[in-house]
Amino acid sequence: MPATATELPLGVQLAAHGGRLAVWSANATAIELCLFDPGDADWVTATVPLERAGDGLWAVEHRGLVPGARYTLRAAGPQGPGQVFDPGMHLLDPYARGLVRSASGEWRGYVQTEDPFDWGSSVKPRTPLDRTVVYEAHVKGLTKLNPAVPEELRGTYAGLAHESTIGYLKDLGVTAVELLPVQQFVSEQRLVGQGLANYWGYNPLSFFTPHGAYGSRAAQLGGTGAILREFKGMVKLLHEAGIEVLLDVVYNHTSEEGLAGPTTSFRGLDNRSYYRQTEDGDYVDTTGCGNALNTSVPAVSRLVLDSLRYWTQEMQIDGFRFDLAVTLGRDAEHEFDPDHPLLHAILDDPALQGAKMIAEPWDVGLGGWQVGHFPDGWSEWNDGFRDRLRRFWLTDIGAARASGVAPDGIGPLARRIAGSAHVFAAERGPLASVNLVTAHDGFTLADVTAYDEKHNLGNGEENRDGASSNLSFNHGVEGPTKDPRILAARRKAMRNLLGTLLLSAGIPMLTAGDEMGRSQRGNNNAYNQDSELTWLPWELDEWQRDLLQVARDLVRLRRENPALRPVRYGVWGETVPGATQMDWYNKDGEPMTMEDWDSPAERTLQYLAASTPESEPFNRILLVVHGLEEDVQVVLPAHEGVESYTQLWDSALQVFPGEVAYRPGATIPIRGASVQLFLANEPA
Repeated sequence: MPATATELPLGVQLAAHGGRLAVWSANATAIELCLFDPGDADWVTATVPLERAGDGLWAVEHRGLVPGARYTLRAAGPQGPGQVFDPGMHLLDPYARGLVRSASGEWRGYVQTEDPFDWGSSVKPRTPLDRTVVYEAHVKGLTKLNPAVPEELRGTYAGLAHESTIGYLKDLGVTAVELLPVQQFVSEQRLVGQGLANYWGYNPLSFFTPHGAYGSRAAQLGGTGAILREFKGMVKLLHEAGIEVLLDVVYNHTSEEGLAGPTTSFRGLDNRSYYRQTEDGDYVDTTGCGNALNTSVPAVSRLVLDSLRYWTQEMQIDGFRFDLAVTLGRDAEHEFDPDHPLLHAILDDPALQGAKMIAEPWDVGLGGWQVGHFPDGWSEWNDGFRDRLRRFWLTDIGAARASGVAPDGIGPLARRIAGSAHVFAAERGPLASVNLVTAHDGFTLADVTAYDEKHNLGNGEENRDGASSNLSFNHGVEGPTKDPRILAARRKAMRNLLGTLLLSAGIPMLTAGDEMGRSQRGNNNAYNQDSELTWLPWELDEWQRDLLQVARDLVRLRRENPALRPVRYGVWGETVPGATQMDWYNKDGEPMTMEDWDSPAERTLQYLAASTPESEPFNRILLVVHGLEEDVQVVLPAHEGVESYTQLWDSALQVFPGEVAYRPGATIPIRGASVQLFLANEPA
């Protein structure tokens, strides 16, 4: 995709005698640069007009554009539907590499120094998708309570880079941390009025600047350059440990909110071009956040690409998860187009090659649910996987308790375990699916087993916010309990959910804290809760330490068994390299019948999966899934080439005692509602 007709770099470019600033606005009639006193960012010391540079570009060269300079833009233009130009309003350069606040609280652009950063021997890990295990985390929440991190570093980029944090991630076995938004964000006006703050960060002010509040105190005192160095240092140390850094990026909307919201940049520069609107100037809001960036305009798509290039090249980021990515793929008529130029440009851009691209494949606009419809090369959050696992292990169990029968058989779950081939096109394969059970948005793993209803009163919206349907099951009591039977059932349900997530085809994503049973006390929308409610606990009870060990074991078993992580879908009757050859058996060790797949009374299957080697040795596993609370006897299947089965894990056990071997045809007990994993051994 051509950036614009001129390829003129946007933002500030430093030169020997000052610098050049370029900005895009198709509808402005005049733009001026404002420079501020070095000691008072509210005192304008110079105003300089920008000149037209063609194709909507405006540019100026000035000796005052030097490292450390504070600056803004002011724009004049026509009035009419969709136009809100105000030549007296200070606006941020959309490409500003640094931001500072003035004494009055207003934002100013900051000209960043171009001092090179010493990356040393650090290189991007380039972890293959089939070996990737994503860990979704919040920079502050991950380390704020960790006593192993020095107090002054807790909740910061440096705290994430601390040896204890990296050691924990390595020990857990995850290969990538996916950070909730770290581009500079602010809190919505409504939250500020309530005395609350946006904790998650999905309200971006700038697409090129790291969020300053996540810098350590020393970095914040050192200014934007010090924060930038601390961020890069974090990436460097994670890379040296073999851990990739993915960013959750919000290019679908900005913190300018609706037309009554604060004007800080895009709206004042060219509201008509940057935001989706009707002919009358009303916003077409497909994000639920007040506005939606209009990526059908080439210059807006260029902004997204330039930002991605910056984070990929300058900051050495390994990939991105795109919040409400459907909005990015909407055309000039505001309809989603899987062939949208931006979606393909993100994949094809030479500067972005090798980066992982993950879509949240929905937004709140008409036709907003687009799971499975992104181009080949994208991976997508798979909400169907999430919902099916929750139904099978939670609401179906609850329904069976209440009525004596579960609503569904085991067939729908089997499709998810095998890679959701009914959702993603054959050429995309199972690695198009990012599998999840929870995310930052919604119940935690512990809470989805302990609450039937959301408990969001603390969010200030009288419990109206957050999803009302959570596919959760409290196992008999809402919230905390001391009943040992309920606690045992909840903890087994957590192990079942973790096990099915980490032993299924696709890319698994863990939500930080789920591996240790973190609770938010039933709050399923804790976006404005910056407290111990949302920070990870590091002082763990015995059952939490046991659950953490389960998570470690499952990640290790996934890594050791390539049959669990196919690259391609298998084709019946063909040998497909990188695919898994699948055989399905019922509890009697016989091939599954249609009744076995569909019957709510027969929720037991045995999944025998063999790898088709490309780069790893041959491997075959047997996964046994039983979805009723009554115990069952299972006959291990006889299969050509299988001499014995070695039990590797059992979700019914809080602590797995060790491996046990069985012969094909052996009858073994399976505890109610549980999962077992076996290694299928070839003859010696």
